[in-house]
Amino acid sequence: MSIDLSQFHQVFFEESYEGLDAMEQGLLELDLVEPDAEIINTIFRAAHSMKGGAGTFGFNQVAGFTHVLETLLDQIRSGKRAMSQDIQNLLLKSVDCIKGLLQDLQAGNDPNLTETNSLKAQFESILNVGSASTDANIPDEPPSPPAVDKQDDDKAGGWHIRFIPELTILQTGNEPARMFRQLAELCDYQMQVIADTQRLPELTGLDPEKCYLAWDIRIEKSIEKSEIDEVFEWVIDDAEIIITPLSMGVDSTGSASGEHASNAGEEKPTESVVAPATPPAEKTVVKAEAVEAQPQAKSPQKAQESSSIRVSIDKVDSLINMVGELVITQSMLGQLGQNFDISRVQRLQEGLAQLEHNTRELQESVMKIRMMPISFVFSRFPRLVRDVSISLNKKIELLMSGENTELDKTVMEKIGDPMVHLIRNSIDHGIEVPADRLAAGKPETGTVKLDAYHQSGNIVIEIKDDGAGINSDRILSKAIEKGLVAEGANLSQEQIFDLIFQPGFSTADIVSDLSGRGVGMDVVRRNISALNGSIEVSSERGRGSRFVIRLPLTLAILDGQLVKVGDEIYIFPLVSIVESIQLDDRAINHVGGHSDVLQLRDEYVPIIELDDVFNIDKEKKPIEESIIVVVETDGEKMGVVVDELLGQQQVVIKSLEENYKRVDGISGATILGDGTVALIVDISSLSKMSGASSKIIDGSHKAA
Repeated sequence: MSIDLSQFHQVFFEESYEGLDAMEQGLLELDLVEPDAEIINTIFRAAHSMKGGAGTFGFNQVAGFTHVLETLLDQIRSGKRAMSQDIQNLLLKSVDCIKGLLQDLQAGNDPNLTETNSLKAQFESILNVGSASTDANIPDEPPSPPAVDKQDDDKAGGWHIRFIPELTILQTGNEPARMFRQLAELCDYQMQVIADTQRLPELTGLDPEKCYLAWDIRIEKSIEKSEIDEVFEWVIDDAEIIITPLSMGVDSTGSASGEHASNAGEEKPTESVVAPATPPAEKTVVKAEAVEAQPQAKSPQKAQESSSIRVSIDKVDSLINMVGELVITQSMLGQLGQNFDISRVQRLQEGLAQLEHNTRELQESVMKIRMMPISFVFSRFPRLVRDVSISLNKKIELLMSGENTELDKTVMEKIGDPMVHLIRNSIDHGIEVPADRLAAGKPETGTVKLDAYHQSGNIVIEIKDDGAGINSDRILSKAIEKGLVAEGANLSQEQIFDLIFQPGFSTADIVSDLSGRGVGMDVVRRNISALNGSIEVSSERGRGSRFVIRLPLTLAILDGQLVKVGDEIYIFPLVSIVESIQLDDRAINHVGGHSDVLQLRDEYVPIIELDDVFNIDKEKKPIEESIIVVVETDGEKMGVVVDELLGQQQVVIKSLEENYKRVDGISGATILGDGTVALIVDISSLSKMSGASSKIIDGSHKAA
């Protein structure tokens, strides 16, 4: 029976990406002076797992590259080669290279092997030079069990392997046939495999999920024993593995010859173990040399959980319990409906209240399943800070807190790129070079801090640095030069800082790979606004800057304000609303060539009539008799005229693009309690449609 391995590809890719993250984190944490053996083992295990999985699925580009990588790591963990800065840099580049290969394979494209071959050649060059002197700081491997012949640890003329797996080995996801394929590749297929069927029961007693076979494997090529050890490394706890050099006289059936053959008659096969009568002193049992044994593949259940998002069992149990409560409530209401009379009204009301309670808890449980710790985003930044600081010749320390703060997976996937822009900006524009910091009385090592926490139903992400701060005079000067601000405008610090988010704005004099092109900060605000979030900036010259991002915990449910325009009901995201006011005709002014504006304390806010934008057929009434909802988007305020405020409620967002088509000014729809459909207004798009947004800040926008 053939098995379609493509169904497991997604699991392999996800686990490989996790392995690459572990490799990168380990390499960044590694102390080159006193390397931690466990960190090196973690890096080695990740590379070894990827090599095995890639070989299984036929991804030979990945398997071939990780094999060379694994060889170098094995020398480092065994103490035969010292770790160095150059090797660390190459290993970090290899992480990026493997990630690129996996992304191409996942997309079904042929990988570009230019960088792969270049890095592979560099690794092979290091290996061909010969082992460096053993670093005294790298611990030696634990001593091997006593052996009669020293060539156990060297290349023998060939090997005999007695492999006796436990009955349950298949249930752990390990596949003996895959190990045999790896061995065959190692010895160029100069190998003989003989199955031992002594444990095989009668057909009626056969359990298809158990492994009754054992194997005798004869390798007739000179290879390193350590390479064989690696093949069986993950099944040490699930099998008995005996490796003997062929020079000891082991025949094809696995029996030892010479003086040891006299014990053959004492061999007593049992239900679970069949082993040749080889004295313990003359066999080598494979053990994990400084590596914890763990299953090579996850169980099918875990693999399914990892296919899209990893969910803790507690969250799943909570969801199952709530579904059970709903079933009970549904059954109770069903019985009430069969023989309903006026005397059962109270019980009906109680049942509906219970249904509402269960539904709300079920909703919360489902939302928790989508919640993931923000550490998945934070984990990419240690590498980013390291690489950028090296390229700029700066010393920077990254401090992170709140990594376990949870938010919706969709939000997390979209916030990564804006955060990359902000952190690169802090490193490039904020943190000074060591000489300037020392001259300013600061430590030569700058600090960038990342923090995440929950606040008022939102998640707040703070990015702070102790650099030079934002030069507000320089920003204002550049803005006037570019025509974004009128000459002589009197702007607050907040308004000046807001200018850095304008498209094409940059204060950099030199264009580099990191900055100066005016691309980035406007994208940051646009992406955050698309998530119904906001960003604030504060800074102090010589002390540093602080960026605060506020995001909703999820995009699936929205806190909204229901408004009525004519006979239509619309929903404004509550996070976008500044205030709602009853109009006063004295506060309305008409600006020539523009729409009406509302004097709101010390500023003028453009007014938008929603019925005109959406072509709603309704009876016109004086604007002074209407209600204005003041909303904010992209740092700008505008007033939207509506007829009536209906109330606030949480709404479940339904995509119009999936169910109908894209509509300008509308971000989605929802179904209200009475079954009618209400449209959710896209505040940013509404501003562009109405032309109310103004990018020029001048004195006319300030009240006298």
